[in-house]
Amino acid sequence: MRFDVVTLHPEMVRAPLSGSILGRAVAAGRLEIGVHDLRDVAVDRHRSVDDTPYGGGAGMVLRVDIVARRLAQLRRPDSHVLCMGPGGTRFHQSHARRFASLPHLILVCGHYEGFDARVEALCDEEISIGDYVLTGGEIAACAIVDAVGRLVPGVLAGTSAQDESFGDGRLEYGQYTRPKVFGGVSVPDVLLSGHHGRIHTFRRQDGLRRTRERRPDLLAPKPPPVDGSPDDD
Repeated sequence: MRFDVVTLHPEMVRAPLSGSILGRAVAAGRLEIGVHDLRDVAVDRHRSVDDTPYGGGAGMVLRVDIVARRLAQLRRPDSHVLCMGPGGTRFHQSHARRFASLPHLILVCGHYEGFDARVEALCDEEISIGDYVLTGGEIAACAIVDAVGRLVPGVLAGTSAQDESFGDGRLEYGQYTRPKVFGGVSVPDVLLSGHHGRIHTFRRQDGLRRTRERRPDLLAPKPPPVDGSPDDD
């Protein structure tokens, strides 16, 4: 799978995506990650990519023609383009699973006061990672690439992605390691029993308990998708 990130600040994207699991996946040829400076396609000697908004107001707005030029260079017939923006659908594990099945994902990062509204028509989806304001879309793009990339077959070893939180719509069970007793709290006896069936039952029940206590919203019935759209809960 290939990711291409369009940004004004490549240094904010390259470092987080070059280490740990994703870095090893790139080195092994399982993932490709390209980071592209939007200023490289500017048309003036000042490498300008923004302008003042029509109608007045504070700040600068990224120009639609500049973004379109960069996307024209990157887009393939099998590309799916995401725009990072506060008005987008809230990113969820179901998005990560869906995006991980795609061959090519392009992520466009906003900055300043955001994009010219016409940029939205150049993208397939607008995505938000939460109801808060960041200085730009770079952190959001890195979070999405990380969440999606780790689900690409061969990136994680074994069944790690199936057993973790949100893998089945619930939180993961509690994990324990040495020391056996710490602060007066001991590792649950069943985990020391060696009985795999009992361990499996305990972990399933513990995951459900933690979900009820910490994220009961995950257990609430969800309405079916509208008009056959993907599950974007």
